[in-house]
Amino acid sequence: MNNAKRLKKWTVLACVMVLMLVVSACGGGNNNNTANNTTTNESTDTATTETTDNTNNAATNEAATTDTPAANVEITVWDQPTPEDTQKELKEEIYAEFETQNPGIKVKHELMPQGTNDREVFVTAMAGGNGPDAYHAAHFPIIADWVGQGLALDLTPYWDQYADKDQFIASSMQAGTIDGKVYGVPHDMYVTGLFWNKKMFEAAGLDRDTPPANWDQLVEFGKKLTNVDKKQYGITLLGMEWADWWFEYYVWQAGGDLTHLQPDGTVQLAFTEDPSVKALQFYKDLKWTHKIVQNNVLQSYQDNMNDIFQGRAAMSNAASGGFGDYVAQGMDLNDVGFAPYPVGPGGKGPGQIGGAYWIINPKTSKEKQDAAWKYITYMNSKEVMEKVLTFQQDNGMFPNLLSVRSDVDPSQFAKDISPELVAAVNKAASDTHLEYFLKERLTPYVVKAVQKALTDEKSDPKQLLQEAQDAAQKEVIDAYNASVKK
Repeated sequence: MNNAKRLKKWTVLACVMVLMLVVSACGGGNNNNTANNTTTNESTDTATTETTDNTNNAATNEAATTDTPAANVEITVWDQPTPEDTQKELKEEIYAEFETQNPGIKVKHELMPQGTNDREVFVTAMAGGNGPDAYHAAHFPIIADWVGQGLALDLTPYWDQYADKDQFIASSMQAGTIDGKVYGVPHDMYVTGLFWNKKMFEAAGLDRDTPPANWDQLVEFGKKLTNVDKKQYGITLLGMEWADWWFEYYVWQAGGDLTHLQPDGTVQLAFTEDPSVKALQFYKDLKWTHKIVQNNVLQSYQDNMNDIFQGRAAMSNAASGGFGDYVAQGMDLNDVGFAPYPVGPGGKGPGQIGGAYWIINPKTSKEKQDAAWKYITYMNSKEVMEKVLTFQQDNGMFPNLLSVRSDVDPSQFAKDISPELVAAVNKAASDTHLEYFLKERLTPYVVKAVQKALTDEKSDPKQLLQEAQDAAQKEVIDAYNASVKK
């Protein structure tokens, strides 16, 4: 059974799924700086400008991709800037330009309703018939699930006529293309890799320009970089409620994944497969055997970032959209290293590709869907993206170095950026991996196992993962697979 059939089944269960949602590590409703740089701050990845004429031409070109919407169509989009948004005036200018070029379309810009997290708010609104006509935060890990629930329109008819469709890089389209159909237009994206502090490497007698290439070197370098007297350690771990986010990278490095999506649409758990067990054992060893991580393995993501900014952590995970944070904290980017992850037993070290898509409400009218498409393609045009990038450059904001469009180069809008850093981001983006399927629902089970391994020296990783898999199978997967098979 393919995803198209799952879509019909999950539409009926949308309300039930609301209660099953949990906060994912890279979600827009958390305090993750990576996510903030890729979803909540449109400037990071949707860049922009040359001139008003160019922007106007973009709108005219996009109008040719679909039927002209009926006159006086009003659509609702959750993209109203907050009063404290530093780009408020820019966004309002861009919005006004769209309506000037599309007089038959009125866009009602609203703030997202308040709630526990953005994903839960969106699904709840859609279930109640109050969702937006266009939505720009369908995150990579969740879009397939939302398609299955009937929350995203099949955009293939629009996409096939879209003049700019070949300008979007292949990896940006991967998560939003399901069974050959396009459900999302990339809004922004990032890629993760290994961060290292070059000054700390140099002080420890290591080559400042050479990161660890594999797990053995990660441990070797980490020991040299750990200095208890200086409260300095080798590498950060993430053990709080998003622990599965960074842990899954180690599973990939070991040659596996945490779930397998089967051809019939069902899901097979892989928590107890050899790569997952090896990854958790290594994760545990970094803490208890090698002692090269922070003392408080359950500390917050922000505490991890503070350790980086203040020179306590020598290595960590980083994302292409986060370099501006280093600059804002007074770090010199010439002292910041970024590279693909060290390879593990599986011989690979892929970076996580993340970000968000624009989607269209499948339950709204055809006229509103046409208008929403015009709005999305306008906001994703080269001209608008470069207008945003120009604004960022003029106001001292550092851009995300990875663009969803191949014809937009953010590095051209960044001052004093080294070619080596740009090349490293592009290299990381050449070998990527999507987060594990159904992560939104399975996070609590994986996190429980990871936290126990990091806080109990006597724990058995294989047993912990078996317990997690048994619980997840019974409480999530059995019901999910049964619904898919109906």
